[in-house]
Amino acid sequence: MILGVNILRIVSCRLSPLRILMIGNSKTLKEEKREELFENLKADESIGWDADVIDPRELSHKMLKKEKINLNEISHDSAIGLINNVLNLGVLLTEVYLDTVGDAEKYRVKLSEIFRNIKFVVAKKADSLYPVVSGASIVAKVTRDRALRDWVLDETAEHLHRNFGSGYPGDPGTKAWLADHTHSVFGFPTLVRFSWGTCTSYSKDFVEVLWESDATEQDGNGKTDKRQMKLTSIGLSSSKRKSEEIESSGKSSCKFFQSRKLKLLSNF
Repeated sequence: MILGVNILRIVSCRLSPLRILMIGNSKTLKEEKREELFENLKADESIGWDADVIDPRELSHKMLKKEKINLNEISHDSAIGLINNVLNLGVLLTEVYLDTVGDAEKYRVKLSEIFRNIKFVVAKKADSLYPVVSGASIVAKVTRDRALRDWVLDETAEHLHRNFGSGYPGDPGTKAWLADHTHSVFGFPTLVRFSWGTCTSYSKDFVEVLWESDATEQDGNGKTDKRQMKLTSIGLSSSKRKSEEIESSGKSSCKFFQSRKLKLLSNF
């Protein structure tokens, strides 16, 4: 999963111009080659596509909220939305080929029940089996590469840099960037999908904060004792007076407050 940008795709076109794109896994191609193939697709007027780009913050919200939505379901919903987009354009869509997300047959049945007049072919590694999926894979990867390359970082901390490599889990540059941009309290910059499995190894150094509503503990007398970590223990002021003094002086005990332009509010 790329730092957080997830793109699902469907291509609607004649198959013959795409037979030259039996390239297998597009991730194995260099970025320059993917760009070249993408431009070739754009030059062919018989080929069209639609791409759905999902913001990493949306993915994190859906996957980490109380009633979690897993990545497979998010992917399915995205594909369904793309199919609807194509149909709403008035395209006569009779067949759809997809790389599977989860169980291939269950995915096919799910789609067939929603779109009863369309034939669905869902297969593992479909980009190495069907030219139309190879073309879709190129569109997805190039759209993702460009989104990552042009990404405007929300954070303004001094140590931030854009040398995050390809954004794939096996990229040493991406791993180094994650290590350099890990904060014990705030996690990662918003470019990163917090639910990304690659982030797990960095979370061992995160500070665990227990709020009063999150946990209770019974003492030896059977009384319930609410426990809460003091924010002062991790460098954050919990004193109202002290916080006001820091705020009024324009200083902050944490650079992340400054970079995110967070301010103390005494009245709501």
